[in-house]
Amino acid sequence: MSKSTKPCKHDDYDDQLHQLLQIELVKLQRQVILGGLRLLIILEGRDAAGKDGTIKRIIEHLSPRETHVVALGKPSSREEGEWYFQRYVSELPSAGELTIFNRSWYNRAGVEKVMGFCTDTQYKQFMGSVNEFEGLLADSGIQIMKYYLDIDKKEQAERLESRKKDPLKQWKISPIDEEAQNKWEAYSVARDLMLLKTSSIKAPWTVVNANNKKQTHLNLIQDLLSRVSYKDKNEKILTVDPEVVMPCPPLGKKPPKLAP
Repeated sequence: MSKSTKPCKHDDYDDQLHQLLQIELVKLQRQVILGGLRLLIILEGRDAAGKDGTIKRIIEHLSPRETHVVALGKPSSREEGEWYFQRYVSELPSAGELTIFNRSWYNRAGVEKVMGFCTDTQYKQFMGSVNEFEGLLADSGIQIMKYYLDIDKKEQAERLESRKKDPLKQWKISPIDEEAQNKWEAYSVARDLMLLKTSSIKAPWTVVNANNKKQTHLNLIQDLLSRVSYKDKNEKILTVDPEVVMPCPPLGKKPPKLAP
């Protein structure tokens, strides 16, 4: 995966984000509220791929009452004894709500698999049931949008090192970070299997080249807006860069070429 596409100047970025795309997001939310829609956005990706920053730009001007960001921590001992999806179900959007999962049930296909936090049986059960689970959600009226933010190994190393030096980013540092580079190849294998096996028609994956943070924010928001119907949509500003946003094909077909 290339370092980035064309650079994004600060003024151009602000103009596109604040004066155009965030206004469109407000229009979208108005439609979600008035229409009683349920919108679920799942953000997954490499450690330090920029999920937090992307979410910040999406929700900056949205109504906090109808917008929910879910970032669940380590399951409790009681939750470990529940049906795997159970604690996520209670966080799903109700009518008129937009919910963003900052990591999701796909922890089982990524970090849990790579770090040995789940058994092979648990992993196989998840991979064998997640498409059916998401199909049920979609059939119930929840629109699911799944994004995987991908960066190359060098970019990840630089961002992880930056966290250590920035006093405002200390909360982001975790023991898992230390293994992100050491287990890079294992994460790549887990990622590829996840995208191959769980990009269904009802809940497809979209991969985002996240090496350039500003391009990530703009293109992901443009793609999100382009895929949801709402009143007075400004179609002219919703063209994405195909080098940044890469839709995954249906089940069983190879995903876009990503960083090995």
